[in-house]
Amino acid sequence: MSLRKAIKHLQCPPPFVKTLSSIPFVSSLSTSSLQRPSLKTANRIQLANHHEHKDQDPYSLLKEDPIDICSSLWVKTFSSPPNITFPNLTGFLSKFDLWVLAYQRCCAHATGTFPPRNAIHSQVLRDLLSLRNAVIHGKFKWNKKTEQFIHSPNEKPLTKPLSKRKLQAILDSSEPCFQDRVVQEVVLLILEPIFEARFSPKSHAFRPGRSAHTVIRTIRSNFAGYLWFLKGNLVEILESVDRNVVMGCLEKAIKDRKVLGLIKSALKEPVRCKPHNDETEEPKKDKKRKGTKKRILNENEPKPDPYWLRTFYNFAPEEAVKVPSYGHCGILSPLLANICLNELDHMMEEMIIEFFRPCKSDSIWKYSIDDGCHNPAWPEFVPSSGKHKTRKMDYIRYGGHFLIGIRGPREDALEIRERVIDFSEGAFGIRLDNSKVEIEHITRGIQFLDHIICRRVIYPTLRYTASGGNIVSEKGVGTLLSVTASLQQCIRQFRRLELVKGDKDPEPLPCTSMLYSGQAHTNSQMNKFLETMADWYRYADNRRKVVGFCAYVIRSSLAKLYAARYRLKSRAKVYGIASRNLSRPLRESSNNSAPEYSDLLRMGLVDVIEGVQFSRMSLIPSCDYTPFPRNWIPDHEKVLREYRKLDNPKSFFHLLRSIKQEGLSLPQDEISQIIWDFKTLGIRHFQYDGDKERKEDLEEAPE
Repeated sequence: MSLRKAIKHLQCPPPFVKTLSSIPFVSSLSTSSLQRPSLKTANRIQLANHHEHKDQDPYSLLKEDPIDICSSLWVKTFSSPPNITFPNLTGFLSKFDLWVLAYQRCCAHATGTFPPRNAIHSQVLRDLLSLRNAVIHGKFKWNKKTEQFIHSPNEKPLTKPLSKRKLQAILDSSEPCFQDRVVQEVVLLILEPIFEARFSPKSHAFRPGRSAHTVIRTIRSNFAGYLWFLKGNLVEILESVDRNVVMGCLEKAIKDRKVLGLIKSALKEPVRCKPHNDETEEPKKDKKRKGTKKRILNENEPKPDPYWLRTFYNFAPEEAVKVPSYGHCGILSPLLANICLNELDHMMEEMIIEFFRPCKSDSIWKYSIDDGCHNPAWPEFVPSSGKHKTRKMDYIRYGGHFLIGIRGPREDALEIRERVIDFSEGAFGIRLDNSKVEIEHITRGIQFLDHIICRRVIYPTLRYTASGGNIVSEKGVGTLLSVTASLQQCIRQFRRLELVKGDKDPEPLPCTSMLYSGQAHTNSQMNKFLETMADWYRYADNRRKVVGFCAYVIRSSLAKLYAARYRLKSRAKVYGIASRNLSRPLRESSNNSAPEYSDLLRMGLVDVIEGVQFSRMSLIPSCDYTPFPRNWIPDHEKVLREYRKLDNPKSFFHLLRSIKQEGLSLPQDEISQIIWDFKTLGIRHFQYDGDKERKEDLEEAPE
């Protein structure tokens, strides 16, 4: 054999290597990996492993307080310009303190208890560190149930190998991995402050400090005087959205490839292959159910929600039912949905400024958008649209549903609807038809978040001083914005819960879900439900009526339940024994030697029976008419803005200069001076200052 053929023969891989290369998970290995490394390469690998193991001590990486890290990120994002980009977020992603905080929050979600930092086991910290390293080095894969770095505290350790059936059931289950939740929490801690500084104040869903109540209060305060309303439905974005749309919105603020790649891989939908024998296999016959014992939950196992909370969840309005879910993003999905819809919010803000056309002869909104009534009791005199009226619009969004109020003719509402439809198709790839962007007049009543926005006609008495000092009283005609709770929607939800039957004249049904609970426990559960309902309808004009109806349904349902449980045959007998609010015990001992309920209660052997709340209309609180500021922001944003001012040295310079010029003064003295000026100079002084400022603006404006 020649020397050239011998060298070629030595370079060919042996037959067993060719056989191994046909296996999928070995085919990725190159033949060079099977060769023995050189001495220099081996020393380099050994040195790298030594440094890696040296730095893998989790306790040495716990250096900072995670709350301080998050706070500094919030301050930095709110202090930066709105168009700034963040090119490097891997530094925050590699901070082990954030991962420990994310694990604590995940444990609180799974077990209901927030474990302290010093109570986390060292092995859990090592597993958490392995998960962090896998994410940083790009080795982490979503929904990898067979290769988990860290497990849930509720998960029992495996003492024996799983069977094929149990393993397949785990792989096919829709429950996400615990480690995915930890990664989502870390990414959420990093991304939320970045985009909260960019979000529009017009959006209120899935954001800290904002809720459905802030939407109702904003509508009551800012939407007075609007004739036409556009009610839009963009729930398709919450259900499914193009991955390129989400990534395009993210890349406007984030340039970090590691974070973008992690979210991009999470947006992929899991593909599951069905076995081939599913179509041919006949359905198995149902076997007879055997008697099973009631399952007792462990101490660290999450308990189901109480009945009152599950019942209130079923009362969720249509706008709040749908929660976005994108691939494996989990708790990141609401934030990503707001990031996409933020484009629509900013477009509507620009349209509001463009649409505004002031008129000096109008009673409100004469000069600027922020002029006008901040009090919902301001009467808007009819007609509220015409040539001599200011044209104005406003916008608010909760999740995938938005509401646009328009003061002007219907042609303007049609034009705005076309622009919204065109923008949704161009930005999100969703074609909306007219049924998803409805135009409704204020007189018909617009339902939003289970509240009806309508207009109430009033006839106020106008008193003014005429020439000669005579006081003239005239009857006027005006309208007030009314926000009432939808009683029909409330009846519909009760009927779905099987607590009432009928529609026009609903009849309460017994609450069979609480059949095996005691009277004290049942009453306390329903009291919590009624308290939550009263709080939900806090800002409704007909709060007493709706909460009174809910209390009547619950009280009658419980009375029928107790009549069936204690065999009393009718509600009247139950009320006769237990009183109107069902606070007296229904089962008294027939044995004279047995202690009475009052004696048992004094000894602490029985629970106190709470009376069902709101048994009378006078006990129901009235509507909360507390004024809501037009440019309201949550408390945490106020603190961040104040901190930004204090951090700026210019604010201290202006404060020092004002102290040198004017001297120190108490807040009480300043308030007294303002009140004295208002009483002595009157409103004319403030109007004169406003006219003077407007004249100066007109003089400075170019011709």
